[in-house]
Amino acid sequence: MNKWTGIGRLTRDSEIIYTPSGVAITTFTIAVDRRFKNAQGERETDFITVKAFKQLAELCANYLSKGNLAGVSGELQIRTYNDKDGNKRWVSEIVADEVQFLSPKDSGGSGQAQSPPPAQQQRQSSPPGSMPPPPGYQGAPRADGPPNGQGQPPGYSYGREVNLDDDIPF
Repeated sequence: MNKWTGIGRLTRDSEIIYTPSGVAITTFTIAVDRRFKNAQGERETDFITVKAFKQLAELCANYLSKGNLAGVSGELQIRTYNDKDGNKRWVSEIVADEVQFLSPKDSGGSGQAQSPPPAQQQRQSSPPGSMPPPPGYQGAPRADGPPNGQGQPPGYSYGREVNLDDDIPF
């Protein structure tokens, strides 16, 4: 199993690039305090590089800026490359599959993060501050049902029934 989860503040604004085939890639770094203090009684901080791809990358680039608090979940990826002098270098980074925006609107950091467009605010079915489902997500709330799945039985997710009695082998 390869799963990493952490919460930290962005050390700089996120950067977005596009591959020649049009895939968005965003890179940002979060500062995460260690749980325990060192011998001098100070908490040490780790700086974790995070990469996000496709639509998640675009959302991160649009709504995360320096100082914002973000929760990240993803896989730890370690890769190597040779630098210009021919030395082998190791890079550790998290490839995000989920990012939650934990800073309230217009607070934390430089305040440059924008609020989501009104259409996304209406579609949002997660708690405030977390990432809304992507447009066109097939589980979008039904027009005839209550918003945000309120009043629905536990088997409903984004307005569609989910089979909770799967044939799980355990």
